[in-house]
Amino acid sequence: MLKNVKNKILPLLLVIIISLSFTIIPVSAKSDKVIIGGEAFGIKLYCKGVMITHFQSFESKGKKICPAKTSGLKTNDIILKADNKIIKSNEQLEEYVKKSKGKIINFTILRNKKKIIIKTKPQLNPENEYYIGVWVRDSCAGIGTISYYSKDKKEYGALGHGICDVDTGRLFQSGKGEILQAKISGITKSKNNKIGTLNGYFINSTIGNIRENTINGIHGSLYKGTNKKFLYKTGKISDVKIGDAELISTIKRTTPEQYKIKIINICNNNKNSGKNFIIKVTDSKLLRKTGGIVQGMSGSPIIQNNKFIGVLTHVFLEDCQKGYGMLAENIVK
Repeated sequence: MLKNVKNKILPLLLVIIISLSFTIIPVSAKSDKVIIGGEAFGIKLYCKGVMITHFQSFESKGKKICPAKTSGLKTNDIILKADNKIIKSNEQLEEYVKKSKGKIINFTILRNKKKIIIKTKPQLNPENEYYIGVWVRDSCAGIGTISYYSKDKKEYGALGHGICDVDTGRLFQSGKGEILQAKISGITKSKNNKIGTLNGYFINSTIGNIRENTINGIHGSLYKGTNKKFLYKTGKISDVKIGDAELISTIKRTTPEQYKIKIINICNNNKNSGKNFIIKVTDSKLLRKTGGIVQGMSGSPIIQNNKFIGVLTHVFLEDCQKGYGMLAENIVK
């Protein structure tokens, strides 16, 4: 069946890039029971320094140049320092380069988890300012869905896929982050070949931190816990069956609701794919309100036979009523 499905799919995290002057806790075994989420939440993720998203050539002395690229800097590099100056924001980097007077800058960068030094010489641009020809990002933000809470109500997992940079498509290398309460205020409906979104805003209340951003979602600690109490057993791939299931998601204000779906294909148990099974939305209310699956629903928990079997992760671009789910055992810590 998979061969007949075109691989045009989209991760569902609605990432709204904004300009902010922007240890894993060991566990002995995965939890066998968790508290189900389904609430929309806000995400603020801050880079360890500033991340290079792309380069821009400019004219200098009659030639098109890009000092950053020529010196060996690469897309997705994290600039930590300019000489001895710690860089934490776009503005700090821009100011330091402009004041360099063309002197070589020793950039300390993080690349593939290793720190290296790259020497870059700024050049004058047409506005007579020193420039290196690089675009950087210091933070990102968006709305997603909580997947589960730990039994002790101190930890959470969400999204079912990592937060990736909108320009590079690579996992956003975060230094720290926080999650906030969010309220859904409207919906842009999905249509085939045009995926809609949950529209909402952050309620000014930080409810936890983001400890890690991984390919299987984000995890962190809660500051206030949750009022929910009912525990669901965490299912394995053997618990996933072709047939009816329920999706729990928030498409209005702050309250999650259950919606009918069907599991139509079980693909694999690959821990790193986020595409372990295929679902189809069958709930008439959800179809009427959203058109199917929309961005922002990423992480919505899926229940079958009273077990937490997985989370929604992707939507099919050419058929927005269908999407991928990831096994619960691959997101639960």
